[in-house]
Amino acid sequence: MKLLTPLAARLGLRLPFVCAPMFLISNKEMIVACAEAGILGSMPSLNARTPEQFRADLAWIRARTDRPFGINLTIGLTPPERIEADLQACLDHEVPVLLTSYGNPTELVRRAHARGVTVFHDVIGLAHGRKAVAAGVDGIIAVAAGAGGHAGRTSPFALIPWLAAELQVPILAAGCIAHGRQVVASLALGAELCYIGTRFIASTECGAVDAYKQKVVAATPEDIVYTDRVSGIHANFLADTVPADFQPDRSPEGAKRWKDIWSAGQGVAEIHAVRPIGEIVEDLAREAHDALAALA
Repeated sequence: MKLLTPLAARLGLRLPFVCAPMFLISNKEMIVACAEAGILGSMPSLNARTPEQFRADLAWIRARTDRPFGINLTIGLTPPERIEADLQACLDHEVPVLLTSYGNPTELVRRAHARGVTVFHDVIGLAHGRKAVAAGVDGIIAVAAGAGGHAGRTSPFALIPWLAAELQVPILAAGCIAHGRQVVASLALGAELCYIGTRFIASTECGAVDAYKQKVVAATPEDIVYTDRVSGIHANFLADTVPADFQPDRSPEGAKRWKDIWSAGQGVAEIHAVRPIGEIVEDLAREAHDALAALA
């Protein structure tokens, strides 16, 4: 098995890893560090409070790297005027990859493809996967059980090969990938890229507060809770950050979703220290090559 997949090579990556966009904590510094390490960094456009700040962030990134990176546009959770402004900013700054979620990407795909931009869309099952393929996306992000943040219920052992067979488009594996062994397993199941979030929370460049990073380092899979009480959609969180009486329509003085209630995936058991992104990427590559050698 080759670690560098055709899709990763086409995107200009050194390794088949994507640093997944994480609400509030992914930032421009992470994108540049990932780009320099040879993987695809990304962040949600909404991590910039205004369209003007988002444009400034894109200009900052472009001034520091000419390597590929991605931007996440949350179609169904973002006001249409903000989606329009952010999409236009991405096109103006020639962002090479868009990662879309929570909505119909058809019009976005049309405009992105007209400018040579690649679009991946995240799904948790076949029905939405079929709609995304009909919209013309270039690949499907298969968000399996155990993924940090919003996640599905299906095991990656079932979800990845199922979607690959049914949809006939490249699959990005998402969920519980925090070690090179899991990278190799994902590629063996038919994925072409590995979408990794939680391991990069414990990076020096990540915008998460230090207490959040240390909780990720200390956590085990048993410390993760899958609940819809926080956002109305099932997602995985560090259990002890979710108040027992939490309600989404809480008062302003209460815990705030995503800011005080911290997301993480079940892959936390493989994370043992806060490290620079470059070192994490090299560890993942070494672990994957070691796993391949052991299998051989």
